Amino acid sequence: MYEQAAVPISDPQNFGAVHEVITSSFSAPRVAEFLKAIERSSLRIRDFEAVLAKGILGPSAADVYARLPNGDQGQIREQYLASLEQVAPELRDRFFKLYAYY
Repeated sequence: MYEQAAVPISDPQNFGAVHEVITSSFSAPRVAEFLKAIERSSLRIRDFEAVLAKGILGPSAADVYARLPNGDQGQIREQYLASLEQVAPELRDRFFKLYAYY
C-alpha cells in the first residue's frame, strides 16, 4: 500500500493559506460550484496550475502558491489531486467530462 512520505513544511503560513483554500473549495457546500467554475472555464480538472492561474481557487491563491518552496508546492498539488478524487460519486457522475481522461 502506498504511504506518502512525511516531508516537513518549509513555509507553514503560506502553505496553510493555500491548504485552506483547497479544503474550502472541496467542502460539501462549495464543491459543486467549484466544479461548475472549472467546467465553464474549459479547464482540465487535474491541471492544478491552470485552475490556480484562472483564479478559480481565489484571486490570491496563485500568488501565495508561487511563494512556496518546491517541496511545499508538491504537497499542495498532492492535496488538490487527492481532494478531487474524494468528491462524492454523484457529483463525479454529474461532472463526468471533467473527470474523463481526454
